[in-house]
Amino acid sequence: MTTTETDPLGVYRKEFHAQLENQHYHPQTITRFDRCLAALNDRMAELGVGLKDLDEAVAVDLIGTSKLPPHDARRHRYWVRSFTKFLVGLGAAKPTPAGVPADTELGRLKHGYEDYLRRQRGLSERSILQNWRLAHRFLRFRFGGELGNLEEITVMDINAFLEQGASLKPPSREKSLSSLLRNFFRYLFTNGKIQINLASGILSVAHRYGTRTPRHLTAGQVDALLKAIRSDTSTGRRNYAMALLLARLGLRAPEVIAIQLDDIDWRAGEIMVRGKGQRHDRVPLPPEVGEALTEYIRRDRPSGSRTLFVAAHPPHAPFKDGQVIKIILKRAFAKTGLKPLAPYTGSHMLRHSLATNLVQRGAPLEEISDLLRHRSRASTMIYAKLDLDGLRSIAQPWPIPGGAK
Repeated sequence: MTTTETDPLGVYRKEFHAQLENQHYHPQTITRFDRCLAALNDRMAELGVGLKDLDEAVAVDLIGTSKLPPHDARRHRYWVRSFTKFLVGLGAAKPTPAGVPADTELGRLKHGYEDYLRRQRGLSERSILQNWRLAHRFLRFRFGGELGNLEEITVMDINAFLEQGASLKPPSREKSLSSLLRNFFRYLFTNGKIQINLASGILSVAHRYGTRTPRHLTAGQVDALLKAIRSDTSTGRRNYAMALLLARLGLRAPEVIAIQLDDIDWRAGEIMVRGKGQRHDRVPLPPEVGEALTEYIRRDRPSGSRTLFVAAHPPHAPFKDGQVIKIILKRAFAKTGLKPLAPYTGSHMLRHSLATNLVQRGAPLEEISDLLRHRSRASTMIYAKLDLDGLRSIAQPWPIPGGAK
């Protein structure tokens, strides 16, 4: 038997111990994990709690009433959550209940909408989550806690929801707000959940900040940031390689963290970029970027994961999103003394800076569009505002009395 009444966790503790060793956790950390799980095991035995009754919430409650020192309570909760997820993966413990119960009307709507986005629209899991979050926000706005009659939704309800976002201080910067709502109401109409296609009546929300010129850094300022990021440490070399991909190739933050080891073709000097809309593009790998990647892989990458960039601490897992890159840039700004271009330091700043500096050097917009992998040339036209010499050549004379001069 793997478990007993006096030893509810049984051999699973040893299996988890072995997993921690394989993930390169420090021996002292593994010892603390073991001590915490021993306390959880004792508490389960005292109260007669078996594995079939264990989930994250139960584990946290049990460890909170154990004899472990209370000053480390936060760490203990993290450890038992990690162990419970390990058990769930083996099918030995109950999974954490979903945010929306699947057997409710709202849960069935969520499942159907996500399946539609995944199978018919071909969206990524990240985009599917974004679509459902907005749809759920609208449903709470319209009906409150319980899902009401979808046939009662009107265009006026949708406009009121959009106006609420525009009236926030500061206003919502969700540029795809209307687009995401159209996706939802298109699904409702095509699946017969509503009789009127409300998607056609959803107007776009004006965003005045889009009329300004792209915020950017000079080439010297970009080099200063890269120098501040680079250091002779494992984390410094990883961060420097990530920042170079932004600054020299114009990649987006999610594209950087999505790179796999197999995406790099060292012989051809190319790297495959997993872009928006599940689009894959091959782009040249400059020697400067290739050298930084090689140094990071050879010296500092301890993980068995096929994802290129991983966390520096055990279990060296891939990053969930691009937030780590924004933190790296924020620290680099503070280190160099440069003033951020906006209160929110985004990784897109380096992408804008690359395109802007190329325009100022006389690069054609077609080449910039290819470099940034824009699907539409219209996306590249925002940089035409910065080509002052080109704009002067097509500017028309200002009309004055007596004729234009």
